Amino acid sequence: MSNPYLALLKVPGARVFVAAGFVGRMSMSMVGIGIVLLVSAVTGSYGIAGSVSAVFALAFAVASPLVGRLADRHGQRRVLLPLGPANGVAMTLLVACALLDLPTWTLFPAAVLGGVTSPGLGAMVRARWINVLHRNGDGRLHTAFSLESVLDEVIFITGPMLVTLLATGVHPAGGVLAAGALTMGGSLAMAAQRGTEPPPRTAGGGGLAGVLALPGVLLLVLVFLLVGTVFGGVEVSVIAFAEAGGHRGLAGVLLASYALGSCAAGLWYGARPWRSPLHRRFLAGLALLVAGLVPLPPLGAHPALWPVMLVVIFVSGLAISPTLIPGYGLVERLVPARRLTEGLALVGTAIGVGVAVGASVTGRLVDARGPGAALLLPVGAGVVAVAAGLAGRSRLREPRET
Repeated sequence: MSNPYLALLKVPGARVFVAAGFVGRMSMSMVGIGIVLLVSAVTGSYGIAGSVSAVFALAFAVASPLVGRLADRHGQRRVLLPLGPANGVAMTLLVACALLDLPTWTLFPAAVLGGVTSPGLGAMVRARWINVLHRNGDGRLHTAFSLESVLDEVIFITGPMLVTLLATGVHPAGGVLAAGALTMGGSLAMAAQRGTEPPPRTAGGGGLAGVLALPGVLLLVLVFLLVGTVFGGVEVSVIAFAEAGGHRGLAGVLLASYALGSCAAGLWYGARPWRSPLHRRFLAGLALLVAGLVPLPPLGAHPALWPVMLVVIFVSGLAISPTLIPGYGLVERLVPARRLTEGLALVGTAIGVGVAVGASVTGRLVDARGPGAALLLPVGAGVVAVAAGLAGRSRLREPRET
């Protein structure tokens, strides 16, 4: 039997835009940690460092759907050519503000500039897959989305290790500068691929509110926000769990196990054909996500059981990709072609905001109650996500506007 992923990469132009997208969005797992490592090294304050990183994330969250809208209206090339270099300049400016001992407040506008110039390549890569596969009448979109989800997990496994190595072993600014260089290089490489670029679409009315008013889209954004809260809560709780047991270095291993579970499931999911409706697969993935979270709170109260946690969190991660992949597929069905990149960016932003919220609230719960109790937050967020999905499941069956 032929490998479906190798066969997919034989689509003309696919290998190049997949590689460009992978390189360009490697920075998304590096820049937050890189900012914290740089600013804390210069100022001696993790509070300031965390605030600068949060401002960057918020600026990206606000700008990402707007960048997606511009890409839909004017084409990805016209957006990426200025944004890629602008992001490189912005990250260099942030480093300069830190290293030249400028007033602390200057770090914040530099972080805003870095966030708004980040092009959101994940949405653009998925939009290219939709373009090249639909153009050729190819029905393997779920395999393409599976591939991208697996690559996202690889990015979140390798990126933090790379940025930490650069910032601690080379120079405190190394991680931030590398993130900017990767974004710029990936953006320019993707802009050069004209043959796979989705054609510009006539602008529709309604702005961002118009996308959210489409049947099912607001529900998807809410569910993705809650799923992001799950991810942020698990990440912070697992770090606290490892530290509570005196094994801080295990945090990366545990989180890598979580991501590897998602990788394995994503490869399996994309390699097989599916006949069940997308919305049913999405809801089933959400239910499995919650089921995998249930054992974590009791384990979180016993740091000595980290070998058990290593296995359980891998199993918990198995539900991530089978939830996200049909979720992105629903965006493709629910959002008209002229707003597609914007819609994909919007749900990606919802995940990012959810991660930030989950991490912030969970951090407070860890301080007050410990990692075991803090893990109840992602369980609760997952339960609400399932309930919201079930309550609005009829909206998720809406066909895509043509």
